[in-house]
Amino acid sequence: MRIDKLLANMGYGSRKDVKILLKQGVVRVDDQPVKDAKRQVDLETERVTVQGEVVEYKPFVYLMMNKPAGVISATEDKVEATVIDLIDPSYAHYDLFPVGRLDKDTTGLLLLTNDGAFNHALMSPRKHVDKVYIAEVDGEMTADDVRQFAEGVVLEDGYTTKPARLELLSKGRRSTIRLTLSEGKYHQVKRMVAAVGKHVERLERVQIGALELDLTLEPGAYRELSEEEVDLFFT
Repeated sequence: MRIDKLLANMGYGSRKDVKILLKQGVVRVDDQPVKDAKRQVDLETERVTVQGEVVEYKPFVYLMMNKPAGVISATEDKVEATVIDLIDPSYAHYDLFPVGRLDKDTTGLLLLTNDGAFNHALMSPRKHVDKVYIAEVDGEMTADDVRQFAEGVVLEDGYTTKPARLELLSKGRRSTIRLTLSEGKYHQVKRMVAAVGKHVERLERVQIGALELDLTLEPGAYRELSEEEVDLFFT
Protein backbone atom coordinates (compact mmCIF):
# COMPACT_ATOMS: atom_id res chain seq x y z
CA MET A 1 0.00 0.00 0.00
CA ARG A 2 1.23 3.52 -0.79
CA ILE A 3 2.26 5.35 2.34
CA ASP A 4 0.13 8.42 1.57
CA LYS A 5 -2.97 6.23 1.19
CA LEU A 6 -2.17 4.36 4.40
CA LEU A 7 -1.85 7.52 6.46
CA ALA A 8 -4.91 9.15 4.91
CA ASN A 9 -6.96 6.03 5.61
CA MET A 10 -5.76 6.02 9.21
CA GLY A 11 -6.93 9.56 9.85
CA TYR A 12 -3.73 11.56 9.49
CA GLY A 13 -5.49 13.97 7.17
CA SER A 14 -6.10 14.32 3.46
CA ARG A 15 -3.53 13.23 0.89
CA LYS A 16 -2.39 16.88 0.86
CA ASP A 17 -2.01 16.88 4.66
CA VAL A 18 -0.05 13.64 4.49
CA LYS A 19 2.34 15.06 1.91
CA ILE A 20 3.09 17.92 4.31
CA LEU A 21 3.91 15.39 7.06
CA LEU A 22 6.18 13.55 4.68
CA LYS A 23 8.01 16.73 3.72
CA GLN A 24 8.48 17.53 7.42
CA GLY A 25 10.35 14.24 7.85
CA VAL A 26 8.15 13.03 10.72
CA VAL A 27 7.05 9.89 8.87
CA ARG A 28 9.40 6.95 9.25
CA VAL A 29 9.49 3.37 8.01
CA ASP A 30 11.66 1.16 10.17
CA ASP A 31 13.11 4.35 11.70
CA GLN A 32 14.14 5.73 8.31
CA PRO A 33 12.54 9.05 7.21
CA VAL A 34 10.28 8.72 4.17
CA LYS A 35 9.33 11.71 2.01
CA ASP A 36 8.10 9.97 -1.14
CA ALA A 37 4.27 9.78 -1.06
CA LYS A 38 4.37 6.90 -3.54
CA ARG A 39 6.55 4.72 -1.29
CA GLN A 40 5.00 1.25 -1.01
CA VAL A 41 4.75 -0.15 2.51
CA ASP A 42 4.56 -3.81 3.48
CA LEU A 43 2.48 -3.73 6.64
CA GLU A 44 3.41 -7.29 7.48
CA THR A 45 7.13 -6.63 7.72
CA GLU A 46 7.62 -2.85 8.05
CA ARG A 47 6.98 -0.54 10.99
CA VAL A 48 5.50 2.87 10.20
CA THR A 49 5.56 5.75 12.68
CA VAL A 50 4.36 9.35 12.59
CA GLN A 51 6.09 11.64 15.07
CA GLY A 52 7.11 8.52 16.98
CA GLU A 53 3.59 7.06 17.09
CA VAL A 54 3.24 3.59 15.60
CA VAL A 55 0.65 3.42 12.83
CA GLU A 56 -1.56 0.35 13.27
CA TYR A 57 -3.52 -0.28 10.12
CA LYS A 58 -7.16 -1.20 10.74
CA PRO A 59 -9.25 -1.27 7.56
CA PHE A 60 -12.42 -2.01 9.50
CA VAL A 61 -13.82 -0.86 12.81
CA TYR A 62 -16.62 -2.46 14.83
CA LEU A 63 -18.27 -0.51 17.64
CA MET A 64 -20.85 -1.52 20.22
CA MET A 65 -22.97 1.39 21.41
CA ASN A 66 -25.52 1.60 24.18
CA LYS A 67 -27.87 3.74 22.14
CA PRO A 68 -29.73 6.37 24.17
CA ALA A 69 -33.26 7.53 23.45
CA GLY A 70 -33.65 10.66 21.36
CA VAL A 71 -31.15 9.94 18.58
CA ILE A 72 -31.83 8.25 15.27
CA SER A 73 -29.98 5.33 13.68
CA ALA A 74 -28.63 7.15 10.64
CA THR A 75 -25.35 8.52 9.37
CA GLU A 76 -26.67 12.06 8.98
CA ASP A 77 -29.85 14.07 9.29
CA LYS A 78 -30.62 17.76 8.78
CA VAL A 79 -32.95 17.91 11.78
CA GLU A 80 -32.38 15.05 14.21
CA ALA A 81 -29.26 14.08 16.16
CA THR A 82 -27.83 10.77 14.93
CA VAL A 83 -25.81 8.00 16.53
CA ILE A 84 -22.84 9.11 14.40
CA ASP A 85 -22.95 12.47 16.19
CA LEU A 86 -22.07 10.59 19.40
CA ILE A 87 -18.87 9.13 17.94
CA ASP A 88 -15.52 10.82 18.56
CA PRO A 89 -14.19 12.68 15.47
CA SER A 90 -11.10 10.45 15.52
CA TYR A 91 -13.29 7.77 13.89
CA ALA A 92 -14.59 10.10 11.16
CA HIS A 93 -12.28 8.78 8.43
CA TYR A 94 -13.81 5.30 8.76
CA ASP A 95 -17.21 6.45 7.47
CA LEU A 96 -19.09 4.35 10.01
CA PHE A 97 -22.73 3.40 9.60
CA PRO A 98 -25.21 1.69 11.94
CA VAL A 99 -25.87 -2.00 11.38
CA GLY A 100 -29.64 -2.08 11.08
CA ARG A 101 -31.53 0.46 13.11
CA LEU A 102 -33.24 1.17 16.38
CA ASP A 103 -36.16 3.58 16.58
CA LYS A 104 -35.52 7.04 17.98
CA ASP A 105 -37.06 6.16 21.35
CA THR A 106 -35.59 2.63 21.51
CA THR A 107 -32.41 2.12 23.52
CA GLY A 108 -29.74 -0.52 23.86
CA LEU A 109 -27.39 -2.55 21.70
CA LEU A 110 -26.48 -0.97 18.39
CA LEU A 111 -23.48 -1.93 16.26
CA LEU A 112 -21.64 0.44 13.96
CA THR A 113 -19.03 -0.47 11.36
CA ASN A 114 -17.58 0.33 7.94
CA ASP A 115 -17.49 -3.36 6.97
CA GLY A 116 -20.18 -4.27 4.46
CA ALA A 117 -19.60 -8.01 4.90
CA PHE A 118 -20.17 -7.68 8.64
CA ASN A 119 -23.38 -5.76 8.00
CA HIS A 120 -24.55 -8.50 5.63
CA ALA A 121 -23.68 -11.24 8.14
CA LEU A 122 -26.04 -9.64 10.67
CA MET A 123 -28.81 -8.18 8.54
CA SER A 124 -29.35 -10.63 5.68
CA PRO A 125 -32.74 -12.35 6.10
CA ARG A 126 -31.02 -15.63 5.16
CA LYS A 127 -28.78 -15.42 8.23
CA HIS A 128 -31.64 -15.48 10.77
CA VAL A 129 -29.61 -13.69 13.44
CA ASP A 130 -31.73 -13.42 16.59
CA LYS A 131 -32.30 -10.04 18.24
CA VAL A 132 -33.41 -9.93 21.86
CA TYR A 133 -35.44 -7.11 23.38
CA ILE A 134 -36.70 -6.18 26.83
CA ALA A 135 -39.95 -4.23 26.76
CA GLU A 136 -42.21 -2.62 29.32
CA VAL A 137 -45.79 -3.02 28.20
CA ASP A 138 -48.96 -1.19 29.16
CA GLY A 139 -51.31 -4.12 29.63
CA GLU A 140 -51.03 -7.68 30.90
CA MET A 141 -49.21 -10.07 28.61
CA THR A 142 -50.53 -13.60 29.01
CA ALA A 143 -49.75 -17.22 28.29
CA ASP A 144 -52.06 -16.92 25.28
CA ASP A 145 -49.81 -14.14 23.94
CA VAL A 146 -46.82 -16.46 24.39
CA ARG A 147 -48.59 -19.05 22.27
CA GLN A 148 -49.59 -16.52 19.60
CA PHE A 149 -46.06 -15.16 19.33
CA ALA A 150 -44.70 -18.69 19.00
CA GLU A 151 -47.07 -19.35 16.11
CA GLY A 152 -46.61 -15.98 14.41
CA VAL A 153 -48.64 -12.82 14.90
CA VAL A 154 -50.76 -11.23 12.19
CA LEU A 155 -49.88 -7.55 12.01
CA GLU A 156 -52.21 -4.72 11.03
CA ASP A 157 -51.09 -4.88 7.39
CA GLY A 158 -51.84 -8.60 7.16
CA TYR A 159 -48.24 -9.78 7.42
CA THR A 160 -47.72 -12.85 9.61
CA THR A 161 -44.49 -12.69 11.56
CA LYS A 162 -42.10 -15.57 11.90
CA PRO A 163 -42.32 -17.48 15.20
CA ALA A 164 -40.91 -15.48 18.10
CA ARG A 165 -40.04 -16.41 21.67
CA LEU A 166 -41.94 -14.37 24.25
CA GLU A 167 -40.97 -14.64 27.91
CA LEU A 168 -43.03 -13.03 30.67
CA LEU A 169 -40.65 -11.41 33.15
CA SER A 170 -43.37 -9.73 35.20
CA LYS A 171 -47.16 -9.69 34.98
CA GLY A 172 -49.88 -7.29 35.96
CA ARG A 173 -51.43 -4.13 34.55
CA ARG A 174 -47.93 -3.34 33.35
CA SER A 175 -45.87 -6.25 32.06
CA THR A 176 -42.19 -6.73 31.39
CA ILE A 177 -41.32 -9.09 28.56
CA ARG A 178 -38.27 -10.53 26.85
CA LEU A 179 -38.79 -11.07 23.14
CA THR A 180 -36.49 -12.91 20.73
CA LEU A 181 -36.99 -12.25 17.01
CA SER A 182 -35.26 -13.68 13.94
CA GLU A 183 -36.46 -10.91 11.62
CA GLY A 184 -36.54 -7.14 11.77
CA LYS A 185 -39.63 -5.59 10.23
CA TYR A 186 -40.34 -1.90 10.74
CA HIS A 187 -41.39 -1.25 14.38
CA GLN A 188 -41.87 -5.01 14.69
CA VAL A 189 -41.86 -5.37 18.48
CA LYS A 190 -44.31 -2.51 18.93
CA ARG A 191 -46.55 -3.81 16.15
CA MET A 192 -46.56 -7.37 17.51
CA VAL A 193 -47.51 -6.18 20.98
CA ALA A 194 -50.18 -3.92 19.49
CA ALA A 195 -51.57 -6.90 17.57
CA VAL A 196 -52.47 -8.57 20.89
CA GLY A 197 -54.08 -5.43 22.27
CA LYS A 198 -51.27 -3.90 24.34
CA HIS A 199 -48.82 -1.02 23.99
CA VAL A 200 -45.02 -0.89 24.30
CA GLU A 201 -43.97 1.97 26.56
CA ARG A 202 -40.23 1.31 26.72
CA LEU A 203 -38.04 -0.86 24.53
CA GLU A 204 -34.40 -1.89 24.81
CA ARG A 205 -32.36 -4.26 22.65
CA VAL A 206 -30.04 -6.33 24.81
CA GLN A 207 -28.60 -8.95 22.47
CA ILE A 208 -27.77 -9.67 18.82
CA GLY A 209 -26.93 -13.28 18.09
CA ALA A 210 -24.58 -14.39 20.87
CA LEU A 211 -23.40 -10.81 21.54
CA GLU A 212 -24.89 -9.20 24.64
CA LEU A 213 -24.99 -5.51 25.48
CA ASP A 214 -22.05 -4.50 27.66
CA LEU A 215 -23.82 -3.32 30.80
CA THR A 216 -20.84 -1.16 31.78
CA LEU A 217 -21.63 1.16 28.87
CA GLU A 218 -23.62 4.20 29.90
CA PRO A 219 -26.30 5.44 27.45
CA GLY A 220 -24.49 7.04 24.53
CA ALA A 221 -21.18 5.32 25.33
CA TYR A 222 -19.48 2.84 23.00
CA ARG A 223 -16.42 0.65 22.65
CA GLU A 224 -14.70 -1.39 19.97
CA LEU A 225 -15.59 -5.06 19.71
CA SER A 226 -12.89 -7.59 20.48
CA GLU A 227 -11.75 -9.98 17.74
CA GLU A 228 -13.63 -12.75 19.53
CA GLU A 229 -16.85 -10.73 19.51
CA VAL A 230 -16.53 -9.93 15.81
CA ASP A 231 -15.88 -13.60 15.04
CA LEU A 232 -19.23 -14.51 16.63
CA PHE A 233 -20.90 -13.36 13.41
CA PHE A 234 -18.54 -15.04 10.95
CA THR A 235 -18.52 -18.58 12.35
